[in-house]
Amino acid sequence: MKKIIVAGIGPGSAADITPAVLEAVREADAIVGYKYYFRFVEPYLMPGCECVDTGMKRERERAEQAFRLSEQGKTVVVISSGDAGIYGMAPLIYEMKRERQSPVEVVVLPGISAFQKAASLLGAPVGHDVCLVSLSDLMTPWELIERRIEAAAAGDFVTAVYNPKSHGRYWQLYRLQEIFLNQRSPDTPVGYVRQAGRDEQQVVTTTLGAFDPEDVDMFTVVLIGNSQTYVSDGKMITPRGYYREMAAGGSVGQQIMMESFRTIRGELKRKDYPLGHLWALLHAIHTTADFDMEQILHTDEQAVENIYNKVIGGTLKTIVTDVTMVATGIRKAALARLGIEVKCYLGDPRVAAMAAAGGTTRTQAGMRLAVEEHPDALFAVGNAPTALMELCELVRSGKARPAGIIAAPVGFVHVKESKHMVKPFRQIPKIIVEGRKGGSNLAATLCNAVLTFDDAAQLKPGRDL
Repeated sequence: MKKIIVAGIGPGSAADITPAVLEAVREADAIVGYKYYFRFVEPYLMPGCECVDTGMKRERERAEQAFRLSEQGKTVVVISSGDAGIYGMAPLIYEMKRERQSPVEVVVLPGISAFQKAASLLGAPVGHDVCLVSLSDLMTPWELIERRIEAAAAGDFVTAVYNPKSHGRYWQLYRLQEIFLNQRSPDTPVGYVRQAGRDEQQVVTTTLGAFDPEDVDMFTVVLIGNSQTYVSDGKMITPRGYYREMAAGGSVGQQIMMESFRTIRGELKRKDYPLGHLWALLHAIHTTADFDMEQILHTDEQAVENIYNKVIGGTLKTIVTDVTMVATGIRKAALARLGIEVKCYLGDPRVAAMAAAGGTTRTQAGMRLAVEEHPDALFAVGNAPTALMELCELVRSGKARPAGIIAAPVGFVHVKESKHMVKPFRQIPKIIVEGRKGGSNLAATLCNAVLTFDDAAQLKPGRDL
């Protein structure tokens, strides 16, 4: 009794057929497959080899014919494009062997899959965990396919999409794109290859947001990057982590912070925040582990950018904080790099005297003194709502002209009101933690977000740790 060899002949180039498959083809008494693929193996067939084509979408008949020929004592090679075990004939042959209780030996020879060939043409997009999804619903209910797509998107897998589109399946790829955009940034790299390894080959790199499903067909494989995938010199690259230390400047702390930011970004409900708001939000969640920040962190339009531009433009030289804990949390290396001074007047001897004489809190008195000396500072309030309320009165009276306001006092008395009092100053860029939540750590990390905004586009926090 002879055997059935199930062989993957690669994506469509003779150079991509493995030596083991070529040897099997040369020794075959019969070749069974879709006739379109015969042209890739015909030069290697021995004289008299029988070629059996059952037509497109006739996989079961193809398998039955292979068993009939093999049971006649012939060595039969069943050919599949790509790898026979990936959406190919291998599973069907094994199932039919069990169904027929056939003694025929089955051997599977792997081939280069379409997604591997496409990946090599695109660069190195599958350098980390990858999953494959077929959008063909001929054998699988769409409801199940969609659940798998959602899992792939949520799991941050690099995802290869087979059978993305056909004449009858025109909408499924649009739905896949919609699901991924709910989980990933629109600037996630996407590549697709049509007719990989063949004369008609087309290789395109784009982004998840710009990707147009109308540009692909049934001969296309689509590869969607994960949150770490980037494009360099036109090539998609998904790093494994070998250069993580170099990319992080050798800082273990920065490595951890970068990984944390990527994790946070992947779990955000919304994926299309403006860069400045996103940068502040990532810092706020990283500091608190509180995803409520996605609902309660408010930034004026371009607030982070505008305050940062004042820093690099040299017009913002001072940050004033309400309490020393905020000042302590602002990165000293960033302050030194940018030439920024941090002032907290809470411990100034003049403040105690002013508070006693005026019947105010020390934070109010500290804010008055700060405005006298630095009316155009960035004011960061992370503890006392009375400090923020005092600042608002000083702005209204024309004594304070803040370069920006970070409003993050915490507590239960006058906290919400103090934040509402800030909002009418539309000419002042503001970052506000709405409601009762806030704290010195939040005010400090939002200052750090401003000072490191030039790292936001690369999502590379922690330079000044």
